[in-house]
Amino acid sequence: MHARIRAGEPEAFRELFRDYAQLVYRYAVRSTGNWGAAEDVVSLTFLEAWRLREKLRDEGDSPRPWLMGIAVNVLRNTRRAARRHDRALARMPVRDVVPDFADELVGRMADSDELAAAKTALGQLRRSEREVFALCVWSGLGYAEAAEALGMPVGTVRSRLSRARTRLRGLTEGELRRMRRKPEPCARSGQVQSDRVAAVRSIEKRTR
Repeated sequence: MHARIRAGEPEAFRELFRDYAQLVYRYAVRSTGNWGAAEDVVSLTFLEAWRLREKLRDEGDSPRPWLMGIAVNVLRNTRRAARRHDRALARMPVRDVVPDFADELVGRMADSDELAAAKTALGQLRRSEREVFALCVWSGLGYAEAAEALGMPVGTVRSRLSRARTRLRGLTEGELRRMRRKPEPCARSGQVQSDRVAAVRSIEKRTR
């Protein structure tokens, strides 16, 4: 498989996409909290994989660590670009903005709240801790695979993951208390309020 990828065999890349696109997508959507941005990360990751195919080494049985290492770098670059974009917008004159309700789709409110709560807590971790946590916990990579993806020793991955779990548990509990103090807006007729507390509890359970 590694040799076929390095050779640029189209069928090998179709197999790579079929086997790992969802893995990259789950990693991206949980890291960004945005479905559209996650889809962009997936596309860019596989484009970069094609461009860097000759750098894939024969170590290991799976190209997964190599591919997820590319995804980590794509996400870093995406975040830098987003920050530059935000700074550019901040320099522009303020104009009236028409609210965009496209993302408020029926049946996705609970998922949106849960994703927002996870992103809030995860965003307060150091980047090094956040990347290790996302790869090992959310994406299911082993210590050795994550170490290969991030280019660091296995022992460093273990220690950073341990710190990330401890810090994330505390941050999630703090976010839970904040949400409990914040009153929910009154629901309109026929509108069901989202259960933010349950969403945060769900995140808390998964990070223990």
